[in-house]
Amino acid sequence: MQNHRVNLKLFKFLINHFGEINMKLFLGAAVIAATSLVAISAQAGDKLRWKMQSTWGSQVAINGEAAVYFSNKVKEVSGGDVRVRFHEPNALVPSLEVWDAVKNGSVDSGFTSPGYHAGKIPAVSYFAAVPFGPGGSEYMGWMEYGGGNQLKEKIYGEYGLMPLNCGMHAPETSGWFKKKINKVEEMKGMKMRFFGLGAMVMSKLGVSTQLLAGGDIYPALEKGVIDATEFSMPTHDLSYGFYQLAKYNYFPGWHQQTSIIELLLNKKSWGALTKTQQSVIKTSCDATTIWTFVRSDAKQVPAMRELEKKGVTFVTWPDSEIAKFKKAWEEVVIEKSASDPLFKEITASYDAFRKDYSIWSSKAYLKR
Repeated sequence: MQNHRVNLKLFKFLINHFGEINMKLFLGAAVIAATSLVAISAQAGDKLRWKMQSTWGSQVAINGEAAVYFSNKVKEVSGGDVRVRFHEPNALVPSLEVWDAVKNGSVDSGFTSPGYHAGKIPAVSYFAAVPFGPGGSEYMGWMEYGGGNQLKEKIYGEYGLMPLNCGMHAPETSGWFKKKINKVEEMKGMKMRFFGLGAMVMSKLGVSTQLLAGGDIYPALEKGVIDATEFSMPTHDLSYGFYQLAKYNYFPGWHQQTSIIELLLNKKSWGALTKTQQSVIKTSCDATTIWTFVRSDAKQVPAMRELEKKGVTFVTWPDSEIAKFKKAWEEVVIEKSASDPLFKEITASYDAFRKDYSIWSSKAYLKR
C-alpha cells in the first residue's frame, strides 16, 4: 500500500512540473518501455527442456563424464531455465543412429563425434581427428579460425543439422592386441575395430576394419567378431575393460593426436532458440572443451599404472613402422582427394591453415 502512495505522489509531482501534454508523452513512453520489459522478461523466462543422447556412457572416463559435465553446466549457466538432459547410450536410439535421430527431430541433441558419421559422409571424419595431425590448440585453431567450422556447418546444414564443438581430448593409443605385433605387415587380414580417417589407413594396409560404438567393442572382441581394437586413451580403455581380453596396448596414437567431440543439433530447433538460450549452450560447450582437454591429459598416468597392474604391456611402435602408417595415410589423401570433391575441399582448407600456422609454431615453440 505504501508503494501505491509513493507512486501517486510521483504522478502529481510530474503533472505539476511537466504539464499534462508532456505527461502524456511520458506515460506513452513508459507504456512502450513496460511492454518491452514484459517481452524481454517472457523471453528470458522461457524454459527449454531438451533430451540429449550420448554416444558414451556416464561411467566412461573423459567423454562420458564430459557429456554429464555439459548437461550440468547448461543448468548452472542458465540458472535452470535451460536444461539438456543426459541419456545413456541406446536409451533413446542406438549410438550410431544419433545423426538420423537428431536430423528427424526424434531426439533434440546428440553428444557424439563426427567420426561416427563416416558411413554417411566419409570426409566429415576430418572434423573428429586427423592421422599425423596437430595438437589440440592448432587443430581447434583450424576449426575456429581457419575455416574448419564454416565447412562443417555448411556440410551438416545440407542435412538439416547444426554442429557445435563441445569437447577435445589428448592423444589416443593406436590399438589393443591379443598378441604382440612387431611389424605392420603382421596385421594384414586382421579384423579390427577402427575409427575415422585412421580406418582408411588400416584398410589400405590390408586390415578389415569395422566401426563399433564403445559399448559394443568388448563383446565383439570376446566373441572373436574382431581380433583387435583401437578406441581411445588409457582412461577410456580402462573403463571398458579391454585389458581383460587383450594385453598389448600400442603407442603412439598416430591416427588421433587429438580428437574433437561435437554437440549435434537439429538446425531448425537451434534456429528457434532465443539468442540467450543459444549463448547458454555455446558457453557450456566452450567450458566442456576446456575441461576435457585439460582433464584428458592430466588423468592418463594413473590409468596407465592401473593397466600395468592388470598385466598390460605398453609397446611403442618403432620409427620404421610409424613411417609405414604415414606413407599409407599420404596415399589415402591423394586417392580420396581425387575421388571425393568434399574430401579434397576439406584437405585444402586444413593444409592451408597448417602451412600458415607453421610460420608461428616453428619459431614460438621449443623443440621437444
